[in-house]
Amino acid sequence: MIILNIHLIFFSLLLLVVFPFLILAEITPNSSLFASNRDKKWSSDNGTFSVGFIPLDPQTSPPSFLAAIYYDGGIPIWTAGSSTPVDSASSLQFLSSGSLRLINGSGDTIWSTNTDNLGVNSASVQENGNFVLTNDTSTVWSSFENPVDTIVPFQNFTTGMILESGSYSFTLLSFGNIRLRWNNSITYWSKGLNSYFNSDNTSLISYSLRLESSGILSVFGPTLPPNGAIVVYSDDYAEPGEILRFLKLDNDGNLRIYSSQRGSGIKKERWAAVQDQCRVYGYCGELGMCSYSNSNPVCGCLSRNFEFIDPNDSRKGCRRIMELDDCPGNVTMLDLKNTMLTYPPSADSEVFYIATSSCRLNCLMNTGCEASTLLLDGSGHCYLKTPGFITAYQDASLPSTSHIKVCPPVLPNLLLSSNISKDGRRRKVDRWVWIVGGIGVLVVLIILEYALWMCCCRKRSRFGGLSAEYTLLEYASGAPVQLWYNELRAATKGFKEKLGTGGFGSVYKGCLANGMVVAVKQLERIEQDERQFRMEVATISSTHHLNLARLIGYCSEGSQRLLVYKFMKNGSLDQFLFNSRKSLNWEQRFRIAVGTAKAITYLHEECHDCIVHCDIKPENILLDENYNAKVSDFGLAKLINSKENRYKTLARIKGTKRYLAPECIANLPITWMSDIYSYGMVLLELVSGTRNFQVSKATNRKKFSLWAYEEFNKGNILGIIDRRLADHEVEIEQVTRAIQVSFWCIQEQPLHRPKMGKVVQMLEGVVGIDQPPALMAASDVSKRKKSTFFSSNVSNISETLSSPNPTSICSFQIAGISTSHVSEASLGKASSALLVPRNL
Repeated sequence: MIILNIHLIFFSLLLLVVFPFLILAEITPNSSLFASNRDKKWSSDNGTFSVGFIPLDPQTSPPSFLAAIYYDGGIPIWTAGSSTPVDSASSLQFLSSGSLRLINGSGDTIWSTNTDNLGVNSASVQENGNFVLTNDTSTVWSSFENPVDTIVPFQNFTTGMILESGSYSFTLLSFGNIRLRWNNSITYWSKGLNSYFNSDNTSLISYSLRLESSGILSVFGPTLPPNGAIVVYSDDYAEPGEILRFLKLDNDGNLRIYSSQRGSGIKKERWAAVQDQCRVYGYCGELGMCSYSNSNPVCGCLSRNFEFIDPNDSRKGCRRIMELDDCPGNVTMLDLKNTMLTYPPSADSEVFYIATSSCRLNCLMNTGCEASTLLLDGSGHCYLKTPGFITAYQDASLPSTSHIKVCPPVLPNLLLSSNISKDGRRRKVDRWVWIVGGIGVLVVLIILEYALWMCCCRKRSRFGGLSAEYTLLEYASGAPVQLWYNELRAATKGFKEKLGTGGFGSVYKGCLANGMVVAVKQLERIEQDERQFRMEVATISSTHHLNLARLIGYCSEGSQRLLVYKFMKNGSLDQFLFNSRKSLNWEQRFRIAVGTAKAITYLHEECHDCIVHCDIKPENILLDENYNAKVSDFGLAKLINSKENRYKTLARIKGTKRYLAPECIANLPITWMSDIYSYGMVLLELVSGTRNFQVSKATNRKKFSLWAYEEFNKGNILGIIDRRLADHEVEIEQVTRAIQVSFWCIQEQPLHRPKMGKVVQMLEGVVGIDQPPALMAASDVSKRKKSTFFSSNVSNISETLSSPNPTSICSFQIAGISTSHVSEASLGKASSALLVPRNL
């Protein structure tokens, strides 16, 4: 026993002599850490977390450091002095007075816990990463109670606390919602969690935000369920291993969940609050413009009327080369398409409902206005910005035009650069000379190649059928690009990666030679000649709407007919509605519902040629990277010239008959009213997350849509809503409107259904919604005689066609579908096409 004790004493002395710099488990007053000796640190008992100095960019000279609590491997989770860098002569001192202070090499105090004379006599790093100062009875100060920019598991972030990073802040509000703000004035992101609950005196309620070690972020509070309301799951939710997941407000203004494998020193992004980084307010500083280059956000100036404040840091913003007060003449307006300058609206901006030209002119003539933005999303909102902080976001998908005052002349920005130094401007000019020269040579080569083609290839049989009309179509503004079959076969790697199959054919993922990722639809049963196909494609591609999938190319070679669309990152809507592993919050669902309705409104009422989609269903509603709806496959029914009977044609075109309107099942002509029925089915599925034709014990063995109508009349709205929305913000008023609109859209009688323009107004709350009539079961519809159903509807349709407003109905038939059972007198002037001119 004595020998054993001697060995233990010897081993302890050896540790103290050989490794005095590794771990100091006990932290007592008058203990210090030094940036010059990073091997010395204060660590938790399990060695997972430590307090010490970690270096910043090792290439900087002189080197700088952060005093931080960090995870094994060097990942900081808390920093002293709000992440203020210090020099190599700095120290972190636990004073005998009870305070912990960060002192730089000059002896100045950078930061302090201010716990002097409170009886603090010890400090420790706990195993969950919390650093505490304690007296004999309690904790006096802790890092968990004084967060900087990060939250780790087991840390309670409560109402009143704040995460800060530069000009950005993150807070948990008194009613349970969370938000991101710029400069404590502009809210650019928020997430509501408490819409299901109505509680009084919410200002007195305290909530807490917690990140579970598994990767779940939840809010807890008295008006929420006992297990809290889940905000989000990280991408690596519940993956095994020694992984630290933490929530961090980065200096770019985005809130993210990261994970780090113990000892790796590497953090991986697992979730971001703002998916579109350019929508972080002020990301590129004052008068800076955020745009994208290869999916990466870059900062530039609005035009050459501006210059970088710091050429080495484009995020610091820009300044005017000539101030407005120094203009030699009257100021003018710089016009910026697809740009937002004053969004989101703030206290220093006003909103009006005026025309495009008026939005620009009103700001120009108003001395109290510096910039304006007109939203081209149908709202007609014009934002006038008073002088002050202005930040810009430019993207081809933005439905807006902005204007800002500048001194003439207006100098367009030929090249947005994220980092241009004054010394490099001459090199930039020289580079432009080379670029222009190279373009000139390329143009000459193209002209020579075209002349050679005209002489040698034009008369070949492959090109013999092409006329001047085709050439005009090929190069017309907005027309799709013609691609060859071999190009698309190579782009899709032999049509290897199938994205899906529909009634018109299969869709494959591909990558064009220019790097654009596309979705290639290989059409089936196409019988038109090349001329007709090209003209129909031109008609489809002439549609331009924010919520329509844009056709960018096509192939018409031999018997091959293919259409090329831009690839949508988030796939189709059905993957989120009926897949338990994916989900959408209510805000996203409602935006999809309104966007889809606006797209159909455009096809029915705003196109030069009215287009009936004929196949509205979740599979044909695509979602871009921001979960905006893009309706696809519109107008494709015109390309199908089937000689089969009408019932089979409808079944093949639709892909599924469960979204068909009753008149289609009854073998009646198709009109725009059929699209409205299909949309109503999709709208109810957006709310419920359940297929409308699903039958189960929960619905009393009734079709879900009929069961939902009964429950809605009982006031059981929450019973209809998708259960996955229980942990998200849900606007009950919007949900109620959406459900009512869906019931109106799926009425059996076509003329009972509202037009799509009115559907949009009802969804947005512009007009009131009456109680929808009762729905009829499918079995009841099938029992009706076709003649009875047909006569009542065709007479109404004929009356509609002969009314003073003939554009209220735009199409009766799919091309090639027999209507022998309908008299010509009944059909009147109905067209046999899906695309019908306005002067029907």
